[in-house]
Amino acid sequence: MFEGLPAALHPPLDLALAKAVESIPRGDVLSGSSVFEMKFDGFRAGCLVGSDGAWLYSRQGKDLSRYFPDVLNSVREQIPPGVVVDGEVVAWSGGRLNFEALQMRLVSSRAALPELIRKSPASLVVFDVLAVAGQDTRGLQFRDRRALLEELARGWVPPLHLSPATHDRALAATWFDEMTATGVEGIVIKGEGQTYEPRRIWLKVKSRNALDVVLAAVIGPMEQPRAAVVGLPVDGRLRIVGRSAPLTARAGRDLATYLRPPRGKHPWPQEISDRVLDRFTKESGPVSLTLVEPLVVEVSADVAWSGRAFRHSVRLTRVRPELPPVEVTLPEGFA
Repeated sequence: MFEGLPAALHPPLDLALAKAVESIPRGDVLSGSSVFEMKFDGFRAGCLVGSDGAWLYSRQGKDLSRYFPDVLNSVREQIPPGVVVDGEVVAWSGGRLNFEALQMRLVSSRAALPELIRKSPASLVVFDVLAVAGQDTRGLQFRDRRALLEELARGWVPPLHLSPATHDRALAATWFDEMTATGVEGIVIKGEGQTYEPRRIWLKVKSRNALDVVLAAVIGPMEQPRAAVVGLPVDGRLRIVGRSAPLTARAGRDLATYLRPPRGKHPWPQEISDRVLDRFTKESGPVSLTLVEPLVVEVSADVAWSGRAFRHSVRLTRVRPELPPVEVTLPEGFA
């Protein structure tokens, strides 16, 4: 397995990450000139092409290969052996990115997968290259890796795509303002002089009302939750920072499919004061919580922050089962 690939790049892959910032920076804040790319809404994945096959791995080390045979069939046809690329697996539906279609693949049976592939074919948007011809390229500067990637991508056809990139901040701002309607989450900023390192070396700007938080309890039974209770890491611990608006019956059922009882010691009590949930709760007196195994969810919020919690309820937009709760951070300006 993984024949013809550098041993240092055998799974699990350590992928470079981005630190969240409030706005697209002016000037060159990283090593070398700034390069701007779209932040696509999908599953981050490293794609390995050896002489004995091709594989997709999430940044948590999960083998995604069996869920995306449509992508890997194209990879084997268009990318030569000895190559490792970094990118985003996405699915398009009705002119916009469809994250739910990706989630469905992870929970589907082998028998149901072909129909999901037919309805929502996946693509791989590639934005970096970690190895070429069996040689590790992570020590090269980004400008050189990008040149290699562009040469590698010459002639690619869907479902393989080269991620758009620009040095023009004004164009990047236009992408940020106009492409959110298609499901593009924001902008990633890289420095042309940067080598590839498995830490937060890049910057990212996400749409202001989209935040990743940790859901660790619900109000109501686990099988039909009425609201989600969410937290963020504050002063070294996961602190309750808000609750969702009331869930519809369907939203509650959909959320329930991801909920599991806690596996170990839970950071929250089973009953809390209504004051903990700040001003947006309708309960008076103690509030009973149904504790669950923490998972990452994305919420839409007006970002009104009291210094210890959201001042208004948040809207649960989706579950992010591919993200580990330990990687959720307190957004800039929330400290």
